[in-house]
Amino acid sequence: MADADAPAFTHRYQPGAPGSRVTLLLLHGTGGDESDLLPLGSAVAPQAALLSPRGKVLERGMPRFFRRLAEGVFDIEDLTRRTHELADFVEAAAGTYGFDAAQVVALGYSNGANIAASMLLLRPQVLAGAALLRPMLPLVPQTLPDLHRTDVLIAAAQSDSLGGGHGLTAADTATVARWLATRADPRPE
Repeated sequence: MADADAPAFTHRYQPGAPGSRVTLLLLHGTGGDESDLLPLGSAVAPQAALLSPRGKVLERGMPRFFRRLAEGVFDIEDLTRRTHELADFVEAAAGTYGFDAAQVVALGYSNGANIAASMLLLRPQVLAGAALLRPMLPLVPQTLPDLHRTDVLIAAAQSDSLGGGHGLTAADTATVARWLATRADPRPE
């Protein structure tokens, strides 16, 4: 677990292969947990370290990363607070587990993609990139960050209204794996 000063998240960590620099931050969708995206992370980046926290907010007993007021309507105050809390956790986990904090790439699905997008907007220095699967624009910050050196993949279904087309497919896995294999390293050593 992270140190006592860092916000605690129930999480799983799998070290990467020797020589691998990338750590995938796996962020599940509503109702998921810290184990849900581990198979996806291993499939798309078999050499990478995997850090997979569980969202702390419960909605009808289902874990999420932040509250919403209704479907598609986010509690912006809670989203902002939880974004910073998650970013602090990632930074602390880098110290705890010894992975390269400058090489964290988020892989988020649905609610997890939304908080990853929020991290890009509010704490861009925490992520070297992000693959956002079925995201929504979570918020518009007062000041837009400079993301010109940050690789971002957005995969949204053509008919995604949080119903048909919202689930993950084999094509998503192949697309993310290809993107991770070919993305430029935006933060050189």
